[in-house]
Amino acid sequence: MKFTLSRTIWTALAGSVLLISLASAQIAFSRLNLAGKEVQSIQLYGAEYASQSTLSSLLNVTQEDGLIRVTGLGHTLLLPLDENQQRATTAFNTVQLDTRRIQGRTATLVNGNLYLPLDTLAAGLGARYQQGTFTVASPQLKGVSSRAGRDTDRLVLDLSRDVQVIDEQRGDRVVLTLKGLQGEARRYTTRGAFLPSAEVARAGTDLTVTLPVTPTSGYRVFKVVRTSGVRVVVDAGPGVPVSAPELLARVTSPLIVLDPAQVEGVGRDVTLEVARRSAELLTKFGWQVRVTRDTSSVMPRDEALKLARQSDVYLALDMGRLPGARRSGVTVYEQTGRASTQLVNTLRAGSSAPYSGLVVAGAGSTRRLGELLRGELKGGGVTARQERTTRVRSLGEAPQAALLLELGWANNAEDLAKLSMDDRLKVLSVAVARSVATYLTARANNNANISAQGAAQ
Repeated sequence: MKFTLSRTIWTALAGSVLLISLASAQIAFSRLNLAGKEVQSIQLYGAEYASQSTLSSLLNVTQEDGLIRVTGLGHTLLLPLDENQQRATTAFNTVQLDTRRIQGRTATLVNGNLYLPLDTLAAGLGARYQQGTFTVASPQLKGVSSRAGRDTDRLVLDLSRDVQVIDEQRGDRVVLTLKGLQGEARRYTTRGAFLPSAEVARAGTDLTVTLPVTPTSGYRVFKVVRTSGVRVVVDAGPGVPVSAPELLARVTSPLIVLDPAQVEGVGRDVTLEVARRSAELLTKFGWQVRVTRDTSSVMPRDEALKLARQSDVYLALDMGRLPGARRSGVTVYEQTGRASTQLVNTLRAGSSAPYSGLVVAGAGSTRRLGELLRGELKGGGVTARQERTTRVRSLGEAPQAALLLELGWANNAEDLAKLSMDDRLKVLSVAVARSVATYLTARANNNANISAQGAAQ
């Protein structure tokens, strides 16, 4: 009995060692050149596999109810997950490569980690594979074609595989940037009325495609995945709804904020009257205006500052109130020094990016608005001094043109007498409205010209 038990134990141990040896013989670590990068792979029953984490730099791999979805390079692959490693490595499994179903190796688990067969991936992704090397060809622009329509033209870019595409409207041009794409720089002419041409140019490691569009044309960009690659499709014309980036919309719909201070003890609420009359004139001609208070309510200061941060023109209206000061007259103040907002300081000090002037403007914009305002006041018979200040927080919060207009002095009888007259308030209100409208119109025209010149280069 003792002898029999020992023999049984010995037989079991020998079998375990044999199984371990067989398992060790079927899984071996190896090295793989994956699209130019050295990574680790494994040899599983004679087939080369790579882990999900290793492939994540090239592909997106997800698991859905026992099915592995692999997307990337313009393709979608569906591989069953078979936890039987030996069966997974046979060529009798059915896998789907885009719309094709073929027989091939499939996904499996090794020590709880997901592994995928490299030969199957290569067949589905259009890559070149031999043991130890998985090569992805550089994406190429294979061809450009077009089609003219009644209210919409179409341009088609045929790519060997998927790349990132960034589209941007610059004035009367649409510019596509195709990241990492290789191709010939040349000009294409179409028969379309809405997309008459396409200019392909190199921009470092990328390709750009510049398309002229008419003012009434909208455009859209989308991709179509095919077994032979990816198509980037551009539709443009009156038949496509017009859309514009939010920042560009500010050129034609800027925000004007008028912030009249409350001044006690001067009788007439002149700061509010000038703000209200200016707002009426500007609104009448289609400008978007917000006034921070009325006769019955005052916007909380935090909300007023938030509005100032969103403004294209911010104009504070106040009266001088320094006790004992012997001063009089109208003064236009510009803010100097660093802004109170770090973002504003950072953008003003940094290099100029496309359309950055629509986000944060430099001191020149405020100076130009100040010159216009003093000119309009002078035309109405009011001479205004130009001074600088560092003490008005709201001027520092406003990212664009921002001024403080001091209408007079609260302790000066002559100023109060002038401000009690409607003619004086009318001159001040008209000067504010005209200077703001002139400034914004010139800014819109200047941005449009810069955009057109940039697209033409």
